[in-house]
Amino acid sequence: MKKIICILLCVSLLAGCGTRFGDQSDSTEQKDPNSKTVAVPDYTISNDYYQSVLPFEPSEARGMVVSNLNSRTDLNEMETGLMRLSQEKFPTDKYYFKEGQYLDKETISSWLARKYSPEELAANGMTEEQNLGLNPIENGDPKANPEYLAHILEQDYLVQDGDKLKLGGISIGLALNSVYYVKGAEGMPPEEVANDTEVLMTEGKKIADEIVKRIRKIEGLEQVPITIALYEQAPSGSVLPGNFIATTYVDQGENTISEWQTLDEEYYLFPSSKATKSKPEDAAMFSEFQKDVETYFPNFNGVVGQGLYINDQLNKLDIDITMQFYSETEAISFTQYVAGQVVKRFPSHVPVEVTISSSDGPEALIVRTPDTEEPFVHIYN
Repeated sequence: MKKIICILLCVSLLAGCGTRFGDQSDSTEQKDPNSKTVAVPDYTISNDYYQSVLPFEPSEARGMVVSNLNSRTDLNEMETGLMRLSQEKFPTDKYYFKEGQYLDKETISSWLARKYSPEELAANGMTEEQNLGLNPIENGDPKANPEYLAHILEQDYLVQDGDKLKLGGISIGLALNSVYYVKGAEGMPPEEVANDTEVLMTEGKKIADEIVKRIRKIEGLEQVPITIALYEQAPSGSVLPGNFIATTYVDQGENTISEWQTLDEEYYLFPSSKATKSKPEDAAMFSEFQKDVETYFPNFNGVVGQGLYINDQLNKLDIDITMQFYSETEAISFTQYVAGQVVKRFPSHVPVEVTISSSDGPEALIVRTPDTEEPFVHIYN
């Protein structure tokens, strides 16, 4: 395990660079609706993130998201993106985060299944009440009837009620397949069935309507407000994650969805021909940063950026630099140089995170939050 040398280039800690939890001994004890003792940390890094209650309770469906999504990048984006979208109705200064406790593995698995035809129900000895699959009936042709729904993610948001915490809202993320993979013939790779965004939007909204009805039948969720977001996951093997395409809110006690908000979110890879064509100014900005690295360190291995655009504006930029270092002083000097170029090349309102790695593993982390003069840097030793 590498020790961390912290080069403090800014006075304050940055959101996202540490854990949300303070020392539990400095926390305020509360009780949840089931009279379980929990602790609410007093320490808050930033209002951009939720406080969580202690002790940590894993989701009833923990681990399913890893097997149901195509990549780790999709997993991270779906989880953190759903939290980001939840803040509109469940603000971080009033709500506490808790992993989903109501939809267990059995429930989610049954909802992710295909719907059975009457013949299939009879063959499996099942009743119509057990026919819970939200993906379409296959009808012997999976390519003509692809599966749209890949995963269901639940997040719970608690509010303080006197000396207790109670459930104040839940968020449901629906991961949808931009590409559905049909098992190929023996010895052949899977066949790909592309689902365009408009189709996913239509099918995702139908699925969400049914999920709201089912949620209202679950004990404890009859009245709770619900945020639902549709996530279009990237194809398998993509270096970029997918993105959220729509969101809706079902108010307390309501049983139907009245309207949807279409989202304009997309990730771009830097450098890439797509970014150069669609985002020429930002592509040129990244190119100058890349040249800075080349000028300082001619034997570099690669500089790759990943930018999230929301409503056609750059919302955040993550950069990976792979380098070979031959001494600790070399790594420190290079990291300091890159931190300076981050300030020089990128606008102050855009969050930027730079990860510097070598064949030995992570070497340094640079984080610049919006409107800060200097970034915060960790060098691993």
